[in-house]
Amino acid sequence: MYLIILLFALFASIFTMQKETLKYAEPLFLIGTRMIFSGILLILYEIINKKLIRIKLKHISLFITLSLLNIYLTNMLEIWGMSYITSSKTCLIYSLSPFIAALFSFFLMKEKLSIKKKLGLIIGFIGLAPIIYTQNIEEINVGKIFLLTIPEISIIGAIICNILGWIILKKIIINNYSQIIANGYSMFFGGLLILIHSYIHKEFWIILPIYNFKTLIIYSILTSIISNIICYNLFGYLLKKYTVTFMSFAGLITPIFASIFGIIFHKEIITWHFYASNILFAIGLIIYHREEKK
Repeated sequence: MYLIILLFALFASIFTMQKETLKYAEPLFLIGTRMIFSGILLILYEIINKKLIRIKLKHISLFITLSLLNIYLTNMLEIWGMSYITSSKTCLIYSLSPFIAALFSFFLMKEKLSIKKKLGLIIGFIGLAPIIYTQNIEEINVGKIFLLTIPEISIIGAIICNILGWIILKKIIINNYSQIIANGYSMFFGGLLILIHSYIHKEFWIILPIYNFKTLIIYSILTSIISNIICYNLFGYLLKKYTVTFMSFAGLITPIFASIFGIIFHKEIITWHFYASNILFAIGLIIYHREEKK
């Protein structure tokens, strides 16, 4: 059990470190270089272990789509949204992932939803309501669409792209490619796209858009090791011992750790709205998964 707690504490720390690194480099340059670095590490791992295989021509489109969805769009939307909202709030919005994934199963895979499953989804999405009352002036000034600010919508967009990316990843794995190869190529080429976007977007490119090289390197290496090496492998190991359902429930402790880290490192103020949303997400997930077991 302690490994599960460690895993989701580490996941929460990623949001905090990403927020911190925004102080030391231009955001798009930052995420692009981190993805390229992580991609190279994974590809080198496959080369060293002599597991690197050529991508068949008919599968190239899958790898391109994975790079666009899972790396380029997901990270672009997330890093932009995080520049306006707190790391703990970003992490909390990510708790919507199981509910959005369930909707995709309904619309794309024609999965039938019982009344209780629909109730679970409704309660889960109602969990967004308390978050609306935590909007700050900075994110409101960017703009709103109905009740949600554009930075909040940007984070939700990142979740949607991430889920679609996992669907593509599953197709790649079915075609006998390893997860490491798929993630390695997608991180490398997705990272290149982000760097190109950074340059075209006219981020402050004078030699390199970095304000504190030493601190940035420390945070970037830590984030890459925790996210792409430790969490990736630990999550896979735990899935052999625990069900996906249990891991989904356990993932609800991530925002709690994110709030603790946010208070300690960013002096973020956590109000009752945060905990209310987390409770509603938990109730919705419990109802949905209880019905799924039947």
